[in-house]
Amino acid sequence: MPQPLFSSRARPLTGTVRVPGDKSISHRALILGGLSVGKTTIEGLLEGEDVLATARAMRAFGATVEHLGPGRWRVVGRGVGGLDEPADVIDCGNAGTGMRLLMGTAAGQPITTFFTGDGSLRRRPMGRVAAPLAQMGVKIVARDGGRPPLAVIGPETLMPITYTLPVASAQVKSAILLAGLAAPGETTVIEPKWTRDHTETMLRHFGAEVRVRDDADGRHITVVGEPDLTGRPVIVPADPSSAAFPAVAALLVEGSEITLPGVGTNPLRFGLFETLLEMGADIELTNRRIEAGEPVADLIVRHSRLKGIDVPPERAPSMIDEYPVLAVAAAHAEGATVMRGLDELRVKESDRLAATANGLAACGVRVAVDGDDLTVHGAGNGVPGNATIAVDLDHRIAMAFLVLGMAADETVAIDDEAAIATSFPGFKDLMNGVGAAIGTSGATA
Repeated sequence: MPQPLFSSRARPLTGTVRVPGDKSISHRALILGGLSVGKTTIEGLLEGEDVLATARAMRAFGATVEHLGPGRWRVVGRGVGGLDEPADVIDCGNAGTGMRLLMGTAAGQPITTFFTGDGSLRRRPMGRVAAPLAQMGVKIVARDGGRPPLAVIGPETLMPITYTLPVASAQVKSAILLAGLAAPGETTVIEPKWTRDHTETMLRHFGAEVRVRDDADGRHITVVGEPDLTGRPVIVPADPSSAAFPAVAALLVEGSEITLPGVGTNPLRFGLFETLLEMGADIELTNRRIEAGEPVADLIVRHSRLKGIDVPPERAPSMIDEYPVLAVAAAHAEGATVMRGLDELRVKESDRLAATANGLAACGVRVAVDGDDLTVHGAGNGVPGNATIAVDLDHRIAMAFLVLGMAADETVAIDDEAAIATSFPGFKDLMNGVGAAIGTSGATA
């Protein structure tokens, strides 16, 4: 049965909030560990449902995947082209990233792999991954609209391709590059708009040859096929997408100051924090460092008076998952915040553009959707709240509106907490530990 959660006005948020490991990097560490020869040790792996589904998938492909302790995992891989055909259907749960990356992984093997997911994932389009994989010689059989369940049938010999991304998608890029590992020669992805580069960074970390060149038509990323990948240690930074929720909460709740240690600060993922700084947020980056090729810092976030701004569409790829919680921040800001170019929000775990706008309106915030743009009119003097939000199996919608409730005039509820575990297990207890008031009982209209 769905389990509602209620979020009421918080006392000042103070202390250290250790958010889970980066979801994108966790998926890739498990997959590349399974495609390597030898042992890969992983520290700080996100143990949410999405990533655990990828761990089960790599076991189904024949890799040894062992849980050693909280956040600590060991993978013994099979090498590029050495995966087994799974004996059963691979269930990716709610993990769109996991399914798209695993489709690319399976494409590089002369095997047949069946994929499915939960009700939300079965509504999400996989055709944007299937199209380039088909050009490489892979056969994909899917439901109408390229939706799961689906089958990926790898050829005996995979063909390298050069492919220009029609939409900015790190998941599609990564699926092609992962498939390209098994293709003779060079596989190139051209992205007119840059997307997060975790796959390129981690491929190099495991020993692949990856070249990146910027040209007039975009960024060219080339992977040289049939490498000998070698197992390596991986330290997973704290996920900036998960850090967004306690960070925005601290900005909104008067008297708050929290520390978020070890957060990934890759500039292709840090668009939300860049935007919050432009809005007047007091966010300090300390102890900057590099871990496993990724930039990391400790963030100190203090309560701030925010102002509305215009967020350009070209920033969307660096913060596409953070728009719901940015909209929550905008609801408390002074003046209007316009977020442009949000078309990708419509094909996430839910239609996040509609869910964000509808939820804010239910809480008494004036919003407008014009095509792919969202305008939030912040009053600067509080949000009424007093609403229950239908989250539709979407973890980011769920957490965004729990954050809204921490600074609203009256309690805000979500209709089901289950989805939160896909990316941020322990969110409720962690936030309550620094001053939030999230529980299973409350009162809304």
